[in-house]
Amino acid sequence: MADSLNNLLSKYPQNDEGSLIPVLQQTQGLYGYISKEAIEKISSYLRVSRSTIFGVTSFYSQFRFNPPGRNSIKICLGTACHVQGGDFLLNALQLEIGIEPGQTTEDKRFDLTRVACLGCCALAPVMMVNNDIHSRMSVIKIREVLKKYE
Repeated sequence: MADSLNNLLSKYPQNDEGSLIPVLQQTQGLYGYISKEAIEKISSYLRVSRSTIFGVTSFYSQFRFNPPGRNSIKICLGTACHVQGGDFLLNALQLEIGIEPGQTTEDKRFDLTRVACLGCCALAPVMMVNNDIHSRMSVIKIREVLKKYE
């Protein structure tokens, strides 16, 4: 990890807070997430506090702090999905796989993200696994869908 991150950082001027977001994006591109070790190294190199980095990474939904699972689940909580029970779907899914949004299951099978909209409003509520859209989801359908991704 250290060599790849050092190579990435060397492309940016030291002590340059303006480079923070591109550095974070490329770090996540390298590793799939932003680890505590990476935050320490970025903080030291750019002379940006860890709290500033955590603030930026938690503000933008594109950043994650946990390694991704083999399968990424996105639950839509946009208006149409919310009205059609997206919150119930999310709660049931959390109970089924034992994690909350932003986390990865211990076996690395799934990670979970809540999103504002997947653009499938007519098919609400919607769950996306990897690049597959599962429409008109219900609590009953969750296990059936998850079995496809073993």
